[in-house]
Amino acid sequence: MPRAKRRKPYDPAGAHDRRSQDLPFNAEVATVEIDDPLALEPGDKIVAFRSIRNDPLGRLHAHRQIDDTQYRSGRAFQNDWEKAERGPRAVDTTREYVDGGQQREPITEGQRQATLRLNRAEHELGADGSALVHDVLILGMTMEQVGQRRGLRTQRWQDYFARRLKECLDRLALMYGLATPNRVPVKGSPMLI
Repeated sequence: MPRAKRRKPYDPAGAHDRRSQDLPFNAEVATVEIDDPLALEPGDKIVAFRSIRNDPLGRLHAHRQIDDTQYRSGRAFQNDWEKAERGPRAVDTTREYVDGGQQREPITEGQRQATLRLNRAEHELGADGSALVHDVLILGMTMEQVGQRRGLRTQRWQDYFARRLKECLDRLALMYGLATPNRVPVKGSPMLI
């Protein structure tokens, strides 16, 4: 004889669960803790889903392959790239001339500062490092795609590119002021000489 189905006790915490229960079949998400926009007390947090499908930096952070400082430095680089990318464009002579066309947009101070930071980052990272950072952070390539683009298809090269990207993100963290060049000693830990 089949057993009778047990009823679950009432759980008041589940009554206000705002998380999505139905995701597309090809969704790749990670959980992230953010400030609650509907909170009554400041500092309340909620857990939300973040899409990592077309975001290599978010994927590396969600899988704990890079730390928070490296993640924030990568996002700062992407932010500077977006700021510097907007702005005046060259005159396109192939387009048909139209009366009353739009005036060219002047370069803002924020765009100028972003461009200066990007130039400094390119100088700090070198040609290979800046190409790798551009491929991953701007073009959204995986380490496998970076290796294929350079004709290096083995796992050893993919591991090398991953380590090199971490080094570049650490360098960007120093440049953006998100990290200090020397380790700060923690009280109670032994000092290494």
